[in-house]
Amino acid sequence: MEIKKLFRKKSIIDLVNESETGEHQLKRSLGLLSLIAIGVGCVIGTGIFVLTGKVAISNAGSGLILSVVFCGIACILAALCYAEFASFIPISGSAYTYSYATLGELVAWIIGWDLILEYGIATSAVAIGWSAYFVKLLKLIGLDGLPPEWASSPFEATPGFINLPAVAIVLIISWLLIVGIKESARVNNVIVILKIVVAVFFIVVGLYYVNTAYWSPIVPLYKPVVATSAGNNFETLELWKWISSWFGNVPQNGFGGWAGIFMGAAVIFFAYIGFDAVSTTSEEAENPKRDVPRAIILSLLICTVLYILMAATFTGLVKCDGTLTLDDLSTADKGAPMVYAFSKIPNHFIQTYAALFITIGALCGITSVCLVNLLGQSRIFFSMSRDLLLPKWVSELHVKYKTPYRGTLITGVFVALVAGFVPLQVVAEMGSIGTLFAFVVVAGGIIFIRKQKDMPKPLFRTPWVPFNPILSIVCSFVLMLSLPVMTWIRFIVWMVAGLVIYFLYGYKRSNL
Repeated sequence: MEIKKLFRKKSIIDLVNESETGEHQLKRSLGLLSLIAIGVGCVIGTGIFVLTGKVAISNAGSGLILSVVFCGIACILAALCYAEFASFIPISGSAYTYSYATLGELVAWIIGWDLILEYGIATSAVAIGWSAYFVKLLKLIGLDGLPPEWASSPFEATPGFINLPAVAIVLIISWLLIVGIKESARVNNVIVILKIVVAVFFIVVGLYYVNTAYWSPIVPLYKPVVATSAGNNFETLELWKWISSWFGNVPQNGFGGWAGIFMGAAVIFFAYIGFDAVSTTSEEAENPKRDVPRAIILSLLICTVLYILMAATFTGLVKCDGTLTLDDLSTADKGAPMVYAFSKIPNHFIQTYAALFITIGALCGITSVCLVNLLGQSRIFFSMSRDLLLPKWVSELHVKYKTPYRGTLITGVFVALVAGFVPLQVVAEMGSIGTLFAFVVVAGGIIFIRKQKDMPKPLFRTPWVPFNPILSIVCSFVLMLSLPVMTWIRFIVWMVAGLVIYFLYGYKRSNL
């Protein structure tokens, strides 16, 4: 094996020519508004309707606002790097394709394998959130026809058989994506409008009733819950605490403080997956060099503002000081904390009908997140298969619909199985670490290409290089260190498995 072959690169000219000719040419039908809707459609979903409430209660308290702000800053820094890549490499594949053109094949494979976590695993978390709101909707309209054991995984605190609604929504959306990108985009556009209306409704009505005293202190007092010896309780112990135990410190799990804020930011970070999903549709955009960078940045800015306002509203309605736990909530409210927040409003009409409205809007909103994430994952598979790092048949297009139907079907089945049998917290954390790792690689790629004199000048250039990319890398690492040790162990096992597959299959069959 020659070491230099591990870092062989695909030229940008070859990448563009390959996407515009031959049997793998996708149909261009997405304008700027549709691209923005894809970004917003992916970001505004499980994170804003499910995880923000859980993080406020379990980790950050009133500091949830700071958790969201920190996530927004980290994402904006990463978005600027993505926007530059998207403007001069307008190809499907997102960070995978960018890495192939700048850092070489091995790095591209690593990031492509990692993106399966970002899109595939995160979609499973989204589907689990959809299931919780679906069960809540059934109860609100007086139907209790779905037994609890058919709406939860076997590994939950209250175990079930399978999360059936989560499996069903993933398979239905997979079918829609096979039918066509234009049809999928139309459905997404309608859903995005609806869920923005619901989010604004929650903010406007909620802010009228907030108790501003609940926002103080903005950094809640740290409350240790369980003292552990080093090496124990890896499911909840953050990596940085475990590392600090090497120097004699006794790691503790707890609520609040800056530790709770950063832990909360790390958990809900996966909710920001979406703006980079725009880059996976570059080959289906009408004017990718101009519109994709704009859509990435604009969709992220819109979502960050909504996230901050939603976090402020929730923590102003629900007193999150560590005394309230998720165990204090009903089974339905655990999965639908925004509805629980409205139950605190002293207005019977709002409690009854607003809860129904929010539940329907959340269901629609989370549906669009599933759609965009599944779209992004299938396009990653499409690009990797086109490069022969995965079997060629994965990238074959449907004769009628001109979509990569086999890759979409594989993605759908994989995501459905994870959503059906794995708890929400586990898949959310895995999605977060996959996203953060991708951000690190993309930011490093920007620093690298600025040193290459033969690279074309894109329409959009990341400002303040290398300061901006370096700061993006630092922010991403801070959040990664705030994830539990077990998440890191799962991530390392996943990446090792990916390397084994590459050396046994992709290395020998690559187009290069």
